[in-house]
Amino acid sequence: MADRGRASRASKSDRAEDAVKDLHEHPAFRAAARGGFAVNGLLHILIGALALAIVGGGGGDEADQGGALRSIAESPGGILVLVVLLIGLAALGLWLCLEAFLENRPRRKPDERWAKTALTLAKGLVYLALCVPVVTVLLGVSSESDEDVQEVSTFLLQTPGGIIVLIAGAVALLGIGGYFVVKGARRRFLDDIRLPRSPLDRAVTTLGIAGYTAKGVALAAVGGLLATAAISTDASEAGGIDDALRAIAALPFGQVLLAIVGGGLIAYGIYCFARARLATL
Repeated sequence: MADRGRASRASKSDRAEDAVKDLHEHPAFRAAARGGFAVNGLLHILIGALALAIVGGGGGDEADQGGALRSIAESPGGILVLVVLLIGLAALGLWLCLEAFLENRPRRKPDERWAKTALTLAKGLVYLALCVPVVTVLLGVSSESDEDVQEVSTFLLQTPGGIIVLIAGAVALLGIGGYFVVKGARRRFLDDIRLPRSPLDRAVTTLGIAGYTAKGVALAAVGGLLATAAISTDASEAGGIDDALRAIAALPFGQVLLAIVGGGLIAYGIYCFARARLATL
């Protein structure tokens, strides 16, 4: 009986894995997941354009995902575009989560298996988290990301042990920013795509280098603001991408640096469009 029970559980597990694999490999699901890279690219292009608007003395909208989404919502057909954004990001996030489940199989060495699984799962959860601001804009809920960051920072600074969490968040963002810069500088992003030999391969590589570096600088700047808030115990020093980009602009030669970062974010967005076609899904 015990052997029969184990066999039954194994059979159910195999069926569940087969079902996940079938969904994971379904052409429509893969196409929607690829679309997730494209819509993420659109958001980065808009954020980069908003950053350049700050350089030009404009910048009415926040140069972050919220500002990009609001600019889409206010354009003709914007609601439909937001729905497409939501579907693409959700599909890519879910696809990566399923990929993490399928990667956690015994054909890899345990340490390699768990490291790869954790990284893939983290990427999936990030894309799913990006769906939240899209939903809030679709529902007409107004939210300023910089104010949200400051409110969370205020709560943490007033909570016992919260400053440790804030510092940990700052260190994490600095680390992620550094990871993006290194990934761009060392061209590790080429592992994520199948780059055919064509006149466009150099252009895609250049876009990836500039894009990953710029995104890394922006994320590291956010981490720097959180670190400043933690060290000074002043939540008003914290902020999101918009505050980070404006902090860059306030540096010596900051306008030039911000223009480079803004252009790099646009380059990252264009690279994401190429990745939608070339990704190793």
